[in-house]
Amino acid sequence: MKIEGNQNIQEIKKELRKKMLSQSLKLTEHYKRDSDRRIIELLLELPEYKRANSVFCFVGLEHEINTRPFLKHVLADGKILAVPLCTEKGIMEARRILSLDELKKGYYGLFQPDASSELIPINNIEFAVIPCLTADHKGNRLGHGGGYYDNLFNKHSDVPAAVICRERMCNEVIPIELFDHCFQITVTENSVFRNNN
Repeated sequence: MKIEGNQNIQEIKKELRKKMLSQSLKLTEHYKRDSDRRIIELLLELPEYKRANSVFCFVGLEHEINTRPFLKHVLADGKILAVPLCTEKGIMEARRILSLDELKKGYYGLFQPDASSELIPINNIEFAVIPCLTADHKGNRLGHGGGYYDNLFNKHSDVPAAVICRERMCNEVIPIELFDHCFQITVTENSVFRNNN
């Protein structure tokens, strides 16, 4: 749902964020574990992942999908692995890590690499994995509202990228503004959905 010139959109997003955070707390550990495992399996089967020599992926927090098994796969497959480093409000960079041991809790409680880690230009990334609070099956997502991923990928929309979302956290209608980035792929535990718009 693309909304233009609507002063209410921020309030709609805020309410949906609150609802989805509450919903995420009600998910059982069994469901989260099983859905996360299946999402990682589907990611690893994507041709975009298999072709990529360099991969950018977030490090999931407690309420998010656990991406650590995926990160370990990327390293085991001999690919360059980059994770986000927030450098200022609304701005993030892709920084290379060689081991998950390099990750330390920092900005907003995120696990990030050291500021001295190697910068990987985002246009050198060949596949990216994107978080969300909720998403639809068409590549639209709602995050925490910082605009980090939208800012980064609006400038580099040709980078193949997949939003990952547990099916029970998906919504048919996502409130979208003009600056919100639509991603090519959405992956849930049920399937891979490709945005052909």
